[in-house]
Amino acid sequence: MAQASHSSGASNGHGSYSAYLIGFILAVILTVASFAAVMAHVFSPSMAVLVLAVLAVVQIFVHLVFFLHMNGSSEQYWNLLCFLVAVATVVIVIGGTLFIMHDTAMNMMSR
Repeated sequence: MAQASHSSGASNGHGSYSAYLIGFILAVILTVASFAAVMAHVFSPSMAVLVLAVLAVVQIFVHLVFFLHMNGSSEQYWNLLCFLVAVATVVIVIGGTLFIMHDTAMNMMSR
């Protein structure tokens, strides 16, 4: 059996060891910050939800950039487009579900 040669450079779309390490450290920091925001009881419940949502969005971008290697380059156009369509689909499904649940509660259960 012949072994395939694998290069670990940035030319084939993979990140370097330092990029993975930076991404991992940022992900750990954001996770610890999320736990600390909840466990320290520094924020009111509504503010804690907002802080967690912001930290979650930042962590999503960290994962997309450092681990999935998504960027604005022309090589990533189709990957980025597919990702945006998937995000739009999820937003429509979740938003539609929440709208239907709210509408049902307002029209039936509040009478």
